[in-house]
Amino acid sequence: MSSPGTTTPTTTTGITLASGGTGHGHHHTGKRLRHLLLPDGRKVHIALSPEEAESLRQRLTAIKRDEPFDLVIQGSPEHLEHLRHAHSHYDEKREMLRAKHGPDYDEFENVRAELDHLSSELHMLSDHAVQLDANFSKYGYSAHLRTYDDYTPPASSASSISGFHDPDHEKKDWESEKRNGRIMKIYKKPTVRQYFHKGLLWRASERTEVACFELFVDLLYVGILAINGDHAAEDPNGYELLRFSITFIMSWKIWSDLALIISWFETDDIMQRLSVMIIMACLLGLTTNMLDAFDDTYSMLIAFYLAARLFMGAYYFCLAWVIPMVRGVMLVHVSLTLIPTAIWIASIHVDMPRRLGLIWAAIVFELSAGMLVMLIVRKPDYHPRPIREWMGRVFEFLPAINIEHKVERTNAFVTLVFGYSVVAIIYQNASSFGLNAFFGKAALGLVQAFCFNWIYFELDGADLYLHAIRRNVPSAMFWTTAHLPFIMSYVLAAAALSKLVLATDCSDTKVEDLTETYMLKSEPDIPFGLRWFYCAGLGTALFCMGIISICNEHKDPAMGIRVSKTKRMMNRFAVCVIMFCLPTAKHLNSLQLISITTGLVIYVLLIELFGCSSPNESFFGEKRQCKYTARCKISKKDLESAVKGGHVIKVSELTDRGEKALYDVT
Repeated sequence: MSSPGTTTPTTTTGITLASGGTGHGHHHTGKRLRHLLLPDGRKVHIALSPEEAESLRQRLTAIKRDEPFDLVIQGSPEHLEHLRHAHSHYDEKREMLRAKHGPDYDEFENVRAELDHLSSELHMLSDHAVQLDANFSKYGYSAHLRTYDDYTPPASSASSISGFHDPDHEKKDWESEKRNGRIMKIYKKPTVRQYFHKGLLWRASERTEVACFELFVDLLYVGILAINGDHAAEDPNGYELLRFSITFIMSWKIWSDLALIISWFETDDIMQRLSVMIIMACLLGLTTNMLDAFDDTYSMLIAFYLAARLFMGAYYFCLAWVIPMVRGVMLVHVSLTLIPTAIWIASIHVDMPRRLGLIWAAIVFELSAGMLVMLIVRKPDYHPRPIREWMGRVFEFLPAINIEHKVERTNAFVTLVFGYSVVAIIYQNASSFGLNAFFGKAALGLVQAFCFNWIYFELDGADLYLHAIRRNVPSAMFWTTAHLPFIMSYVLAAAALSKLVLATDCSDTKVEDLTETYMLKSEPDIPFGLRWFYCAGLGTALFCMGIISICNEHKDPAMGIRVSKTKRMMNRFAVCVIMFCLPTAKHLNSLQLISITTGLVIYVLLIELFGCSSPNESFFGEKRQCKYTARCKISKKDLESAVKGGHVIKVSELTDRGEKALYDVT
């Protein structure tokens, strides 16, 4: 036993103990034990760290001057010894009660076992509720969301008999944990991560994380953005814009379909990795044939694209038989893959410009048909009764997009695009003093990209009350669709910005200040098409970001905001109109053009920051003091005498005496 005011030595073993049982003198709050009562009546205080032990010892010494106490540190040998001693005592006491009460004790144990089982169920439900609350806090509440899991409650009877069970922490043999490594199987039957059934969304309780191989796929898109965007900026005309748009949409379609399949189903086997690798190989072939797509390499471009699409269609067909519950939806997606495939094949045998009609027909079908079909399937009330009953049987279960996975994958891709815009403005200086207009334009481009990143992630995509995907079907469709023109236009503007940075059409831009590689990329004048690529690209990107923001429903501070969201979006769209008109000002050089667009983006950012703030809050982190004043009919002399005497004057008493009181809150 420790003497009064002393602390036992510490051994940080990291043992975690939760309160369990009903021993006298314990505090049972579902957290770690802070007090322990020994059989001889001595109370042991438990500190979680040496620092806490020192402060606790000083406090207990001051409170209990003459009363001895024990103070141990969590996980120390003395702590374990006290626990074992108390456990042995209560184990002997339990056996005495069993011998004394016989059948009554057994009945008590049965009741306790049932309580343990129900407690485990409550723990499971509360654990799921915590995970759902975290999801709701980030993406908005949904009353139609449910969770499922393969949770198996622990056997509570044995733990009740042992008398030492912690319901919050699983007992593990850490030596045997070394032999519990996971082996990735060659094939594992896919499971649906989440699905709609009779108006409810059922999803696995665990959080879906972005897999590492998905991020590896994005690395390939770094090359796609660089090759496609840079080539479009080299010769900025309508032909290049058309080629850029078609090839970018094709690569985006492969990326979005792959992300959709991974979001729908969980496999985590070797076959899944091989499937992703095959799709990446097709995407690589698509990339190597996109620059000369309308002339000599169109057939190869379509061949690689259809190889990826048909491979996904075959995957849908296999899933239709492996997972019968979603067979109807999978067969629909197989059909949505085969129909545009026929159009793409037909476009190979048609010359330009008639080929463009088939190309855009296939693109529009691929981008819209899937969403329209799912909208029809989810809203069957408008169909005749026989069709409605048939759809109810065939499409009873509908796979759903995992909102966490979808948002994180989209954010990762947008981050990739912003990263490309930063890399595109980097050049190599050859001057001994490199602070010139080249560096100024590059710095302005960096500020511009930073502001776009700030607006997208921290203003439009944060502090959400209801995410667009959870809000309703139209908002989810608009949110998903708006990202494609947003990314395309921003990539085009970033590619044009890389050419504007190297332009020598303004003062302090000598071509000799660049290295030889960048001398070849520099131009003395800005082509008219490059102005349109840059200004219209930024304007379209900012416009689409506004649409994305409108689709989300944001939280409002309790004290209100300075500028409503509607007015802020109107201001943003007005800036977009200005950017659309900037290319017509041909007298502006590259430095002036970048300066104006960067200033407009900064202006939008400042308006958003100011508008989202509360008029009752300070911009420097300190709350504005709330003052209360009252004008009452009372003489100054009486008021001063009352204050000096320490008396409290109640304004309500003045009104009770028939005197008039006037209140102002400032």
